Amino acid sequence: MLQLTEQRLPVMSNTPPLNALRVFESVARLKSFSKAAEELHVSQSAVSRQISLLEGYLEVQFFHRDRTGIRLTELGQQYFEGIQPAFERIADATRGLTAHLEDEPLRIRVYSTFAARWLMHRLPRLNKAHPHLRIRITTAIAPVDFTSERVDAAIQLGDGEWEGLHSDFLFVDELRPVCRPKLVSGLPTSRTPEQVFKHRLIHSYYRKQDWSDWFASAGIEYSMEQDPFMLPSSLLAYQAAHDGLGIAIAQTRMVEQELRSGTLIYFCEHTFTRGLGYYLVSQPNSPRESKIACFRDWLMEEIGSKLLPGQQPNP
Repeated sequence: MLQLTEQRLPVMSNTPPLNALRVFESVARLKSFSKAAEELHVSQSAVSRQISLLEGYLEVQFFHRDRTGIRLTELGQQYFEGIQPAFERIADATRGLTAHLEDEPLRIRVYSTFAARWLMHRLPRLNKAHPHLRIRITTAIAPVDFTSERVDAAIQLGDGEWEGLHSDFLFVDELRPVCRPKLVSGLPTSRTPEQVFKHRLIHSYYRKQDWSDWFASAGIEYSMEQDPFMLPSSLLAYQAAHDGLGIAIAQTRMVEQELRSGTLIYFCEHTFTRGLGYYLVSQPNSPRESKIACFRDWLMEEIGSKLLPGQQPNP
């Protein structure tokens, strides 16, 4: 990902700031600030700042600007012709380096709960539909950082805005309390949100706000008790609910199997949908874009599928 800074550096060597050089090459080649901004996935103002930085650094004017657009000055044209072959060699070297990546697995980073509760039992269908697409899954809680991790794409929870990255919406973050059927044996089917207080509430450490947000959406005041039944992950919270230890606040997409089999049920009808969702996040112009696109298309098919997790379509 191209990161643009506004810092003006003193002339200390014959090599100007590389970000500014990359922007200059793009503007000069495309003959447009806006097209360069689109190619580099930054704002047009960021492009203008980088050109000003480079011109100030070298004390040279590279572009004539008028109502019809921009054109290179004589010195700008000479400089462009001098540096463009270097960028072409870099591109050629990169193509050679990344050619072997076609044989490597696609590296996908997800949350542990997402992997265990939604993705893993669907992978047999991915293998059947795309036998040549191999994936390697890693899990982490922290936001993905493509600059420091060997990751091709990640499934992240957020609002869809990741600066400089491409994101595809998968589904919303929907919350609803779940429990074992025996826990509500004898209670009416039309249970109210207030009735959850008659039972132990199961909390997940990494989703501490889920109960509070759900109660707030139902217009109920709630203050977490001094010593809540807190478990390290949503995975364990769902398992605790499954084992009859109380009521867990669940991301509905993560308990689909249990709901369909009847081992878990919704405690009541009230549902809270956050202004957040799960997204497939990747870098623009990734050398592995074709494989990412294949995985993305499969995800979208799965999300719209009515098949049970793990169930194969009829041949």
